[in-house]
Amino acid sequence: MSVNNKKLEYNRKIHILSLSATKFGDGLVDPKLVLAWLLNSLGAGLFWVGLLVPVREAGALLPQLFTANYLRRVRIRKWWWVIGSLVQGVAVLAIALVGLNFTGNLAGLLIIFSLSVFAIARSICSVSYKDVMGKTVEKPKRGLVTGTASSVAAFGVLLFGLLLMFGVIEQRLLVFLALFLASFLWLIAGWQFSSLREEESEISVSNDESVIKMYFGYLTKDAELQKFLVVRALLTATAVAPPFLILLAESETASLLSQLGGLVVASSFATFLSGRIWGSLSDRSSSMVLALSGLASTVFLIIALGGASAGWYNSSWFLPVILFGVMVSYQGVRIARSVHLVNLANEKTRAAYTAISNTIIGVVLLATGLFGLLAEVSGVQMVVWFLVGMSLLGGLISFSLENP
Repeated sequence: MSVNNKKLEYNRKIHILSLSATKFGDGLVDPKLVLAWLLNSLGAGLFWVGLLVPVREAGALLPQLFTANYLRRVRIRKWWWVIGSLVQGVAVLAIALVGLNFTGNLAGLLIIFSLSVFAIARSICSVSYKDVMGKTVEKPKRGLVTGTASSVAAFGVLLFGLLLMFGVIEQRLLVFLALFLASFLWLIAGWQFSSLREEESEISVSNDESVIKMYFGYLTKDAELQKFLVVRALLTATAVAPPFLILLAESETASLLSQLGGLVVASSFATFLSGRIWGSLSDRSSSMVLALSGLASTVFLIIALGGASAGWYNSSWFLPVILFGVMVSYQGVRIARSVHLVNLANEKTRAAYTAISNTIIGVVLLATGLFGLLAEVSGVQMVVWFLVGMSLLGGLISFSLENP
């Protein structure tokens, strides 16, 4: 094996180990499930619970347009990811300590603040990772690396969910142990990633205003990027759907903790089974994976609507099965969109394309906060029908994407 091949193989292993750790941590600190339960158990009130997903998702995306410029001023860019991972570990540790020492609205405020710090650090990792991956992992292996890490992490989260379901460890204790483990995982991932063998990049220094103009210049000139962003915006439906499916179920018999275990199991099992498969398929055609994921989401959401009319949610298995299908679709979107964007750009434009994409999607995710208002005015089923339309349209448009 040549020296270059050995370096590439070593880098792939570092990527898989680091990504597996952070993705496992993501599952243990899921704002829609774990943190929502934590705030409820602390008596923090619905206002703070309602801020969890917008702060976590949009906070991780919106700053990237500005942080990308600073990324381009560093020759070895893995250090941005290392710093971001370490800060995320400290932020999760803070969330755990707040949960052990505070209650009520003060706990809500401190946890949301810690989550904000976590989200900003995550934005730094996100905008730097695609650039570093493009330099250190060969194109035919990128989807496989991401998919393998997703499956490894999902197995760990699946065990966490099973422990929650069967009460092997007292549930409150288990949640806090999971938070401390997640903190450790981000810290160890940062340490691992620091050993990545990365070649130096060219330094490009510009003021923020000119950088923003340049970035949006890419957007106006690249029709394929525009189409990809339309697809990605529409397929956010796969990420937004789960809370509305839970509302649609109108289950009043299971406790919040038992629901937490079942939903964590369904979500992680979907990721575990589909991650590596979607990754390999994305290496062949990321646009096709986006299309299939959008159409699969459409089918499962329509079945969910039919189940509400037929009373199928009275069965204990129906909601987990639907959530499993939607999460398989979401995993396909998540992996394929990452691979597609990395392949669409080159070394000079990759950070810019990532920042533009994530900033625009951050705004879209903030706008999805209006779905809650729509649900109050027109009902949850109307929201789910809207998500059906988004998934279907996103899947159909994906067929027209060029495979970079």
